[in-house]
This record gives sequence, structure tokens and C-alpha cells, in this order.
Amino acid sequence: MSYKVVFHIDWDDDQILKMALVNIENLLKDPSAISSKIHLVANGESVRFFRKEFCGENYPKIKELHSNGVRFCICNNSLNKLKYKPENMLDICEIVPTGVIEICRLQDAGFAYIKP
Repeated sequence: MSYKVVFHIDWDDDQILKMALVNIENLLKDPSAISSKIHLVANGESVRFFRKEFCGENYPKIKELHSNGVRFCICNNSLNKLKYKPENMLDICEIVPTGVIEICRLQDAGFAYIKP
């Protein structure tokens, strides 16, 4: 069995990011989740966690999850609002035009929505 899941973070709260990463890690460890499609969509203030110069202690876990197929989608509207440049984000991130629309698109495609 496989799952399609979108995790959504939008707060500037390191604990929420860590909880999302642990939730994703736990999902990937479950034998029933083989071949699952997992996306994390970050918008609002949470996009700062994915800046190259900021990611810090979370980077190894983000990189590991990405190597296991997790897609990290970053809202371009939020980047613009916060005056962050896409080229300053982690290379593993995908910049999407609008985080909310990306979540809607994924839910329309059958993804379960989880907001830690």
C-alpha cells in the first residue's frame, strides 16, 4: 500500500517544523507506506527554515527525507513578501507559485492533508 500525503507548515516555529519532519520520518518507516508520495508545503513565515544560511540543525533531516523521495515545496508568494530570493533557498526545494494553491492541487489529486 502507498499513501499520498501533504504536510503543511506556515508558522515561524521550530517545534512545528521538527514535528512535521518526525511525522514524515515515522510515515516512511512504516512498511505499509512503501512507495508513498509525500510533500511538505511551506508558506508564510515558515519558508525561512529552508534558507541556505538558516536551515542549521534541521538540514541533515531535511536532506535525508528528500533523498527518500519527500518533496519540499516553498511558496513563492511568501518568498516575495519576506524579500527572500529563490536562489537563497536550499537546492532541494521546489519553488511553487502559491503554497495554498499547491495544497489545493495536491488534495484534488487525492493527497491527505496533515498540519502538525
